[in-house]
Amino acid sequence: MEYEFRLPDIGEGVAEGEVVRWFVKEGDSIQEDAPLVSVLTDKANVEIPSPKAGRVLRLHAKEGEKVKVGGALVTLEVAGDGPSAGPGGAVAPPVPAAPTPAPVRAAPLTASAPGRSTAAPYVRRLAAERGIDLATVTGSGPGGRILESDLTKASAGNPPAPAAASAPAASAAQAPAPPALATAAAAPSDEDVLERVPLRGVRRVIAEHMTEARHKAAHYTYVEEVDVTALIEVRDRMAKHVEKKGTRLSYLPFVVKGVVAGLRAYPRVNARFDDERQELVVHRSYNIGIATAAPDGLLVPVLQHADRKSVSEIAREIQELAEKAREGKLSRAEMSGGTFTITSLGALGGVLATPILNYPEVAILGVHRIVRRPVYRADGTIGPADLMNLSISLDHRVLDGIVGAQFIAVVKSYLEDPHQLFAELA
Repeated sequence: MEYEFRLPDIGEGVAEGEVVRWFVKEGDSIQEDAPLVSVLTDKANVEIPSPKAGRVLRLHAKEGEKVKVGGALVTLEVAGDGPSAGPGGAVAPPVPAAPTPAPVRAAPLTASAPGRSTAAPYVRRLAAERGIDLATVTGSGPGGRILESDLTKASAGNPPAPAAASAPAASAAQAPAPPALATAAAAPSDEDVLERVPLRGVRRVIAEHMTEARHKAAHYTYVEEVDVTALIEVRDRMAKHVEKKGTRLSYLPFVVKGVVAGLRAYPRVNARFDDERQELVVHRSYNIGIATAAPDGLLVPVLQHADRKSVSEIAREIQELAEKAREGKLSRAEMSGGTFTITSLGALGGVLATPILNYPEVAILGVHRIVRRPVYRADGTIGPADLMNLSISLDHRVLDGIVGAQFIAVVKSYLEDPHQLFAELA
């Protein structure tokens, strides 16, 4: 008999998933609990096993396509008589013999509820600027939410009406023809194209997230130089003991502790902005996201309750999360609940960067490479010092420049005198 397997509910708040990779193809046999498909939700890959043993009759989505929770994933031929119910309880009728039907999508929003379409304020603004009626747009976001990409599709399918003539026809006839150079903007020939890389999976989620952050938040960046000469000495002495247990001790755990001290002093930096309700949501917990390079793009696992952990505990957890990120094994819980983000390229950190907010968080800290340079000291002498730049991007809608400067001043004081980090524990 045929068994239609539908995308199960794989996490609170997840409305859809993107098919990243099929582990089978049509005609293959598969055992129960064998890997069936990898699905991406909120930048976390979830490997879904086969619910039954059988033969694959049809795959209902291609790699790169999105499927709503409850939407058909695959039809299996399994032992038994008659149609079988998939997850959700409904009996699954025979599926038409289309080799790769389109993934399930939200129904179009109708004009019966004008102004009530589910969309963020900036999406509504873009729609108004483009003359698009949101009631005619199909939302591809969670719960049918309309995204900017949906507006782009709508615009492509409905070219704008020609503008009204503002000058006599004779004047238009006398207007000079556009220059022939306009053809220079044409797409390059196929012979000149080295590669076409589809924007899908983690990369597509990152692109959507970064676009949303730039459109919604009013970014500004503040930069400060920090003398980490004393920090290097403390880190080198601690590393001898921490690394005996198999944990590499970088400077990042000290930065995390310094950030927590800054967040305690200026709690509104430890916040997320609720655009729908126009409220700054200030958090009690200090959950620090650590931007981590992974094969498919930048992921942000979260150190939960960083204020409750020692430097060595933070170092170990950062190492474990980074390994999971590289292996694509981060869970949804390990990437959720962040209140502030740190991004660092270590020795490749450069002189300065302007990080993009991990929206809806309102602040992100960039950590840059350490260089040794001569500096003037308070006693008038010149000597070597190890210097590092910190750059913080903040949402100017809710945090003024003075707050960014004050926050960084606290972080700087802890990094320049790292013994403060241990005095707090005494």
